Amino acid sequence: MTAPTTPATKPWYAELTPYHWFVFAMASLAWLFDCLDQQIFLLFRNQALENLLPAGTDPTVVKKYGGYATSIFVAGWATGGLIFGSLGDKFGRAKMLTLTVLLYSVFTGLSALSKGWLDFAVYRFITGLGVGGVFGLAVALVADSLPDHARTGALGLLQALSAVGNITAGLISMWIGGMIGAKEITSDTAWKIAFLMGSVPAFLCVFIQSKLKEPEKWVRARAESQAAGRSMGSYGSLLGAGRWRRPALLGMMLCIAGVIGLWGIGFFAPELVGDVISNSLKAQNIPADQIKAAEAKWKGINSIVQNLGSFFGMLSFAWLAQRTGRKVAFAVGLIGATGATLGYFQYFNGVQDIWMSAVMGFFQLALFAGFAIYLPELFPTRLRSTGTSFCYNVGRFLAASGPFTLGLLQQHLAKGATTVAEKVDAFRDACSYMSGIFLVGLIALFFLPETKGRPLPED
Repeated sequence: MTAPTTPATKPWYAELTPYHWFVFAMASLAWLFDCLDQQIFLLFRNQALENLLPAGTDPTVVKKYGGYATSIFVAGWATGGLIFGSLGDKFGRAKMLTLTVLLYSVFTGLSALSKGWLDFAVYRFITGLGVGGVFGLAVALVADSLPDHARTGALGLLQALSAVGNITAGLISMWIGGMIGAKEITSDTAWKIAFLMGSVPAFLCVFIQSKLKEPEKWVRARAESQAAGRSMGSYGSLLGAGRWRRPALLGMMLCIAGVIGLWGIGFFAPELVGDVISNSLKAQNIPADQIKAAEAKWKGINSIVQNLGSFFGMLSFAWLAQRTGRKVAFAVGLIGATGATLGYFQYFNGVQDIWMSAVMGFFQLALFAGFAIYLPELFPTRLRSTGTSFCYNVGRFLAASGPFTLGLLQQHLAKGATTVAEKVDAFRDACSYMSGIFLVGLIALFFLPETKGRPLPED
């Protein structure tokens, strides 16, 4: 007689109830639209600043202000993550998740109404507050709401679906590039359309998310913590002299490597693609308006290819983490990200090399599936959102310095450069040197525990 199948031998999604799927869908959409917002910003920040800065501003100055805008956005992201992570443990994951989605959707839309560099930066910072809160809240909500056997697969897929948001942004860029090429719109208005398109889906999602309930685990943990006199969502409890400080600090180091690697280096791929495409077309004496259209088109294609790679990278990480353990999967991802990033920025020379974006996306974004799976497994329910957000977002304060560091390094390497090609080479070298940050994650990984097959920790 055949033994009955246990949950451990079934697919992770077996036996999920309709409400489990509803929770998963709402958390995934919150993060998907969050990533759509991020990519819209990355793809159209230079167009926005070309329009918002004084006419005739040197392109290198525009790129520098693009770095400033990115730093301000990422700093807002880090601040929002720390604030809303703690509030999620104190007042509920579902309530705070809905609030953060509302915040980033409204201020993404307002970014399209910017009149100058300063108000654009303010809108991006406030957008960052909402964007930053979503990750820790979404993964804590799923981790606490779904059965334990479904947690790894669900969180890996949640993170992988973020690539859908990124790919959608790439399609928007291609569509807008086509309209510029057809002279239906100008590049001065294209970025405004993009930001407005990034805000609407998330805003509509808020009304559905309001039907989410708080997880029973969280409700029970709040009652037990009140009875025992323990604080929910307390950074004192997280970073004090107790057992949670070590995983918090080491988890933060692990995340720093991935976050700086992606936001300080990997997400500057559109600049390299744009420069390479622009230089090749200028050499052919193509009209300026056609160059703008081609840049937008190929930036969009690059984003799609990069994020297709990331989708499969994140699914692969979840598969490897389930079979070999979290630490082995992270080691493979970190080493792969170092090599893929170096290769991309040294050897990308045209559209024939666009496949390299997929390889870089595969490894760089695979690490973020690891963060979604691993970080909730390091902290108890009363600190799960706080600890996850702390690890994931403190690194963003350092990542916010990445564009400044990259810009300064590029300027140093470009001293004496007289041609456009030499300046592009300086940009390549700056990104290549910074890719060593991924190796910091390997150091932290050595001291972190393996959590595969273990129940979620509690006090």
